Amino acid sequence: MAPAPDNEETPGEAAYRRIRTDVVLGRLAPGRKLGLDGLREIYGVAVGTLREALFRLASEGLVLAEGQRGFAVATVSPEDFREVADLRLLLECHAVAGSFAAGDLDWEGGVVAAHHKLATLERRLLTGEPADAAQWKRYDREFHQALIAACGSATLLETYAAAYDRFLRYQMVAVVFRGAVAAEQHAALLDAALARAAPRAQHILCEHVEGCVEHVVRAGTLAPFAGQPRRTRQTAAAPTRAMSGGR
Repeated sequence: MAPAPDNEETPGEAAYRRIRTDVVLGRLAPGRKLGLDGLREIYGVAVGTLREALFRLASEGLVLAEGQRGFAVATVSPEDFREVADLRLLLECHAVAGSFAAGDLDWEGGVVAAHHKLATLERRLLTGEPADAAQWKRYDREFHQALIAACGSATLLETYAAAYDRFLRYQMVAVVFRGAVAAEQHAALLDAALARAAPRAQHILCEHVEGCVEHVVRAGTLAPFAGQPRRTRQTAAAPTRAMSGGR
């Protein structure tokens, strides 16, 4: 999700961050028309500021600019979800190798701490306790970011964060929780990180991400948003087989 605000945040940056968060967390549903007058009432900024923020979000694939018809939240589809998943895996599997090779004890501590928070919330979910979905996914995001934090490339981390958020939007729209399977995969990723076993982690990541996609597609939870126009995209290169050593 968008970076937290700082003391110097402009109204335009604040509007961009708030709208982006609402799109990623599914509060603004896929396909929803984004009328500037309505948004001005919600976010309290001028139409020109909103238009600038929406064009910025369009460049990230989260909003569609529809010419004279204005703006709409980007639609979703199983095909696009698979493309987004491929992109996420391409970046995350590459970053894991560098991070596992370069990570020090502080990095290990960060991975352990991030997993502890995620695992604690997953245990609550598994026992049926109520939990905030945004908090759960924030901990999920923090854990996966911790795994690759030592990769040494700020550009890679920034690009990965954007791809992760597009993947996260699908999870929030589809209300995905795969129960013990996902929790076990997170624990296995922690073990692989502490053992510096990058190929093993890449294999687990492939199962983790691809399993989420197939779960959503089989459940049909994207069906209410089907049949709407979507922007044509280039298919992302599938990253997984060569990186993970097969399935």
